[in-house]
Amino acid sequence: MPSPTRRVLSSMREYGVRYLLMGGQACILYDAAEFSRDTDLAVLADPENLERLQGALAGLQARVLAVPPFEVQYFERGHAVHFECGPASSAPGMRVHVMARMRNGPPFAECWTRRSTYVLDDLGEVALLGLEDLVNCTKTQRDKDWPRLSQRSSASWIRSSRGQVAEVEPRVAHED
Repeated sequence: MPSPTRRVLSSMREYGVRYLLMGGQACILYDAAEFSRDTDLAVLADPENLERLQGALAGLQARVLAVPPFEVQYFERGHAVHFECGPASSAPGMRVHVMARMRNGPPFAECWTRRSTYVLDDLGEVALLGLEDLVNCTKTQRDKDWPRLSQRSSASWIRSSRGQVAEVEPRVAHED
């Protein structure tokens, strides 16, 4: 996982943002290798969490790249807000895509209960969108998404055929 992504995740951790890593960076941790130049995050769209998210993004000197603006009603409608970290930040030029409702996916609260985790030496535990939800959120009409979808499904099948739960290692049980 590239260090700019680690810096984005570190900022989210520092500000206490409730998020799930998804997209290409999550695929890397699920052993469905994919090159990705951005960090995709699903976030809880409540006022307190969005305030913490704004703090984390400010710490990264991130600016909104395109419409829609950073407003709760756009998150609630399922729109993604796209940011780019500032040149003097710890993750210069890194793009961060944030959404609260995933296409073809359940609400964030349900995704949170099915999350997987991965422990990174320098960051500790990172929460990932669960593999089934990640696969469902990838189902689009774009040709480029189908190879990734196939990789993710294969990774899940391999784990299940070995009697493993479809989570990345090391797993951490969640009760909340």
